Amino acid sequence: MTPSLPEHPKLSRRFRLQYEEAQSRWVLLYPEGMVQLNPSAAEILKRCDGERSVDAIVNELEAAFNAQGIGPEVRNLLEEGQRRGWID
Repeated sequence: MTPSLPEHPKLSRRFRLQYEEAQSRWVLLYPEGMVQLNPSAAEILKRCDGERSVDAIVNELEAAFNAQGIGPEVRNLLEEGQRRGWID
């Protein structure tokens, strides 16, 4: 069973979000390697600072990209990130 998402998700201290020029994409770096992110995942994870709520992240993304109804996709990515240890 997956634990519920934290109210204010943040990246785990074991990971660092960084733009890699050589790969022309955002990545999550950790001691054992790197996770390449698609642009949507990067935009979501950039907002996981422990200050914003999940709803605030969704609202900010909907406003920034003129999109509606993306809450389920955002939550799915955050849940997957939590399963993989990216999200505290």
